[in-house]
Amino acid sequence: MCRAFSTTGCKQAVVVTANPRIDEEGNEMLVDITPRAANRLREIMAKDSNPALALRVTVQSGGCHGFQYLMSLTNSTNISPVDDTVFEANDGTGAKVVMDEPSLELLKGSKVDFTMELIGSQFKIVGNPAATSSCGCGTSFDIKA
Repeated sequence: MCRAFSTTGCKQAVVVTANPRIDEEGNEMLVDITPRAANRLREIMAKDSNPALALRVTVQSGGCHGFQYLMSLTNSTNISPVDDTVFEANDGTGAKVVMDEPSLELLKGSKVDFTMELIGSQFKIVGNPAATSSCGCGTSFDIKA
C-alpha cells in the first residue's frame, strides 16, 4: 500500500499480469502478496525447478464459518485466460497467485501470507475486508450479509 505522505516513489506490491477485474464501484480488484508468501513461493519454484508454478486460491462454501479458503499449487498451463486473474509480486521473486472471479470478489483487498506456527506452516489469507468472522485456524470465514 502506498502512503500519500511518502517522499519516495510508490511501487505497487503486486501487478496484475492477466485478466484484471473491476468491481461494481469501478475499483480494480487486487490481492496483495506478502514478502513471506512471495519468498516461500520462490523457494518452492526453485526446489521443483518449475518457474511456472503459481498458488491457486479459491473460495468454496463450507467450513465452520460458511466459506473456506482452498489453496493449491498449479502450473501456468492450468490457468484460464478467461476465468482467472493472475497477480505477481512486484519484487523480482516471480511469485504468482491465481484466482477465479467469484473467489476474487470475496477476497479483494486481502493479503496472501505464509505463516509458520507450532501446528505447521501454510499459506493463509489475512486482512480480508469482506470477512466478519473467521475460525481459529483461519481457513474459513463468514461475510457481511
